[in-house]
Amino acid sequence: MTIRAVNYNCPNLLTMTLPESSRLQLTPDLNICRILNGLWQISGAHGRIDPKKAIPSMFDYLDAGFTTWDLADHYGPAEDFIGEFRRQLVAIRGEEALANIQAFTKWVPRPGRMTRQWVEKNIDRSRQRMGMDCLDLLQFHWWDYRDRNYLDALKQMAQLQRSGKIKHLALTNFDTEHLKIIIDADINILSNQVQYSLIDRRPQVNMAPFCQDHDIKLFTYGTVCGGLLSEKYLGQPEPGGAELSTASLRKYKNMINGWGGWSLFQELLTVLQDIATRHNVSIPNVAVRYILDQPAVAGVIVGARLGISEHIDDNARVFTMTLDAKDKEKIEAVLVKSYDLYQIIGDCGDEYRR
Repeated sequence: MTIRAVNYNCPNLLTMTLPESSRLQLTPDLNICRILNGLWQISGAHGRIDPKKAIPSMFDYLDAGFTTWDLADHYGPAEDFIGEFRRQLVAIRGEEALANIQAFTKWVPRPGRMTRQWVEKNIDRSRQRMGMDCLDLLQFHWWDYRDRNYLDALKQMAQLQRSGKIKHLALTNFDTEHLKIIIDADINILSNQVQYSLIDRRPQVNMAPFCQDHDIKLFTYGTVCGGLLSEKYLGQPEPGGAELSTASLRKYKNMINGWGGWSLFQELLTVLQDIATRHNVSIPNVAVRYILDQPAVAGVIVGARLGISEHIDDNARVFTMTLDAKDKEKIEAVLVKSYDLYQIIGDCGDEYRR
């Protein structure tokens, strides 16, 4: 499948085409872009987003071929932005244009009793905010495994799926042990969203092999470490305090500290720069390509600060390159010097339940 894109103001003007390799037939009814537009950065922890600039920028992503959005009920106005985007898309290009976008949201409830009424009320709220009769993919997160009501919640969501309010059920930040419990309970899970990068390769230990065995896909975040995996930080002194100005930078700098520290990180950036130069791409492109090539990975989520900081042209270059064996050997030569984050933190998502 080739994405033929049109301009926001001139619907008949072709502006850009991504290659077929940018697409994945995730299910018979979901064909996605393998780089998802992540909306965590509009949640408030990265500065205010102006809706008057944000919505037009969403058309820019769509017209470049980046058709798939990742969001959550607690990402500030993210679900509302999707709803407004869909309304404007219909007004400008017609109802049929909605078939060209995919919106994956999350439900992140507080643990407790999960009745049909309570679960449906929350799902209906997301549907209303997003302007969708049926959610494309609902990704479920649970904070406390000691409260086994997560199984009740998923069973209620499965009923809502059968009634036509949800197309596909998924998880976010579940570990392998509890993913297995869910599968053993005969709940059909399409994907799990986890942190996965050159710095954090914990999914390789248990999660990815389990997902391969059970036909479950991974969507990954943190793949460019909030922007730390980029030319901007190559050859720079270790940042701290005010220099780590966003929640993403602070979070992933802590990951780098546990992984091996700033000196080893500079060694990795140097190798990535050499590889990027050889392929005429950027360091973030190499970091994303590496994860896209990993088993079970369906897509990588790259943050979009709508109307403020976008990397549409740069992201497109991911699909122009292939990492060869020599590239991977150079990367691995640095990674083997790092600490094992699985031993330090635990399995996927364990950092949220410590």
